[in-house]
Amino acid sequence: MKRVSAVDVFLVLSLIGCSLWTVRSSSSCKQINTMEVRPHSVSIIEFGAVGDGITLNTKAFQNAIFYLNSYADKGGAKLFVPAGQWLTGSFDLISHLTLWLDKDAVILGSMNSEDWPVVDPLPSYGRGRELPGGRHRSLIYGNNLTDVIITGNNGTIDGQGSIWWNKFRNKTLDHTRPHLVEMMNSTEVLISNLTFLNSPFWTIHPVYCSHVRVQNVTILAPPSSPNTDGIDPDSSDDVCIEDCYISTGDDLISIKSGWDEYGISFGRPSTNIIIRRLTGKTTSSGIAIGSEMSGGVSEVHAEDIYIFDSHSAIRIKTSPGRGGYVKNVYISNMTLVNVSIAIRFSGLYGEHPDDTYDPDALPVIERITVKDVIGENIKRAGLIQGINGDNFVNICLSNITVNVSSKIPWNCSYIKGYSELVSPEACEQLNERISPDHFSDCYKLPDLIKSSSSRNRAAWFPSW
Repeated sequence: MKRVSAVDVFLVLSLIGCSLWTVRSSSSCKQINTMEVRPHSVSIIEFGAVGDGITLNTKAFQNAIFYLNSYADKGGAKLFVPAGQWLTGSFDLISHLTLWLDKDAVILGSMNSEDWPVVDPLPSYGRGRELPGGRHRSLIYGNNLTDVIITGNNGTIDGQGSIWWNKFRNKTLDHTRPHLVEMMNSTEVLISNLTFLNSPFWTIHPVYCSHVRVQNVTILAPPSSPNTDGIDPDSSDDVCIEDCYISTGDDLISIKSGWDEYGISFGRPSTNIIIRRLTGKTTSSGIAIGSEMSGGVSEVHAEDIYIFDSHSAIRIKTSPGRGGYVKNVYISNMTLVNVSIAIRFSGLYGEHPDDTYDPDALPVIERITVKDVIGENIKRAGLIQGINGDNFVNICLSNITVNVSSKIPWNCSYIKGYSELVSPEACEQLNERISPDHFSDCYKLPDLIKSSSSRNRAAWFPSW
């Protein structure tokens, strides 16, 4: 399996540009100062670390962070990782910490699975996502923390995931694969100005978190790498994802909230998720919700999205037995190039954690608005399939023009909604016009329909 190389990273960064991160102020994505001066700073070298890419530095990271914990109540501390290749197993972060990677610093995940300890499954999943029982802990991990910053001058965190991908393909995993970065039960988390490579499983996983910002990051993994999602907000609220480039083997962004009866029982939704200025490509979906969405997902706003060379752009994945809901989703200003399916909703996605789920726990999918989309070289405009006896309702499409090659541009079943200014014309179930009677049925359109009529239809492309 070919890993993403430094040349690949250079090419992507040369496209994106290396400008410093700046946050555009808004009520939803508040500014967190990455340049905040912590009152104490140490280098990983001071704890015996060797940046030769061979020496295992797990103890050095653990000892450095243990030392810095004494400054947590004194304004916090900074752990500096200088240029070099710093091989390590899993290590924990602490509150009021800045983990800072220099430009030429690379944190390398150990290729020995014993350096990734096994921990309990998430309660909202009831078991490991891939296998019953526990799961390997992420390379960089934090639990019950506040005020954590993982940033730098575009340094790199490389999970060296090929050994894990091969175990998955060969069915030799003993436990669910680890994420690259996971923050649990934490608040005020910022991840920015870094490159993430070759995650064993999902790359950045905030779970049971609040006030999370992921900004100006690059996430790369080979197209054939299994389940290497980019960013997966999971049972988390007030999450802001901005100015990211992602190219992986699975969903670029996947919003989750627990799996079947375990997610229903845990009952923590994902809500107030903001996604802006996302660029990327994938063999799967650009922005996905589910399939694990049993705790509910709502108030998702995505805008200024550019998806190319991908299977689908927008996807909702659910199934009988999931329960929960997906509602109040607003996606606008998307440009799609060479995408197989622009909009895809799947009501029979299947796969359950065990046999104790309730098949009568039906999900509620409602008030989904997709607006201001243009697409070139699109095979199919939409494959929107609800559940028999559980229609997806108030699906609203507005101001969408895609150039499709399929003779059947739309395939819809068990849905109800409205559309206007859609080309090719939407499927029969969505043919009723939004105007004048259904503004209130369509999420956000009553506030925004006026701006739609005057929008410049020119394609949105990243500044690079």
